[in-house]
Amino acid sequence: MRRAICPGSFDPLHLGHCAVIRRATHIFDEVVVAVSTNPNKSHRFSEARRIELVRQVFADEPAVVVEPLESGLIADYAERREAVALVKGLRNGADYDYELPMATMNRSLTGVETVFLPGEPSLLHVSSSLVMEVAALGGDIASFVPPEVLHAIKIR
Repeated sequence: MRRAICPGSFDPLHLGHCAVIRRATHIFDEVVVAVSTNPNKSHRFSEARRIELVRQVFADEPAVVVEPLESGLIADYAERREAVALVKGLRNGADYDYELPMATMNRSLTGVETVFLPGEPSLLHVSSSLVMEVAALGGDIASFVPPEVLHAIKIR
């Protein structure tokens, strides 16, 4: 089985994330969506709630597995999960500049490759922080997030 890890905080999961994850399922037999918690960030949703939302969104997609990202290096986690690659979505050159050194380091640590998937052109402007900012200011985010996430944001 060719397994890939798609790591991220997914706070919140948006349609750009969903597109990358779904496209990865066409390349790999299994895509593990590894939900992380960065202690240096304040998260809008708890890790448990983010995992629950991602599971709801991908409930009908057996190639997608959702789990918390164990602490430590992502390269070590990928090795423990017997993943052949990490999957990262890129919206622009700044994303590439940020991700490339990490990809190179991960490959040098354990040999895990990173596969970069360009974002959907219609969603290149979407980020979790922008989604939450627009929502906080009363804007309509329905075209940027799955219905399950929209509902969670509205009741939050």
